[in-house]
Amino acid sequence: MHSSPDTGPDAGPGTLAHVILDDLDDGQLASQTRRHEVDQAIADLRQTARFMPEGLTGPFNLHLSVQTNGLIFDLRHADDDRPLRIYRVSLMPFRRLIKDYILLVDSFDEAVTEGNTMRVRAIDMGRRGLHNDGAELMIARLRGKIEMDAETARRLFTLACILQQRR
Repeated sequence: MHSSPDTGPDAGPGTLAHVILDDLDDGQLASQTRRHEVDQAIADLRQTARFMPEGLTGPFNLHLSVQTNGLIFDLRHADDDRPLRIYRVSLMPFRRLIKDYILLVDSFDEAVTEGNTMRVRAIDMGRRGLHNDGAELMIARLRGKIEMDAETARRLFTLACILQQRR
């Protein structure tokens, strides 16, 4: 299980107190780039997420996992980790984006190892484009269930890619 540190944002109705990747151990993160991406995505979600599930007020603990090709959003109360609601989002519409994202991260790792800064920049631009596409799809798939901004959706897409890859 990979989880966020115990420090976090001021409690508010649309904040995430903790983000826990239930199916991911630190040892499963194959590269330093992926470990950094997971840590950064979780830190960003805890600091700036706009995460508003319909009919609920936070702050929340968010447990993320992948089960049977679905991304599971297990929302819990931040104070006592009491279950509140579970959402499942099919990852089938994300398949191409996730595959391309994983290939880009692998290429990024190679370019960094080679010291090829021009290639690193080009790959990073491509990765941003995939993040934008993944964020748009995440927002669309959760419409009417969880309202979020593009930056929150981008971070959730990153975590979905990492969780799906390790399966």
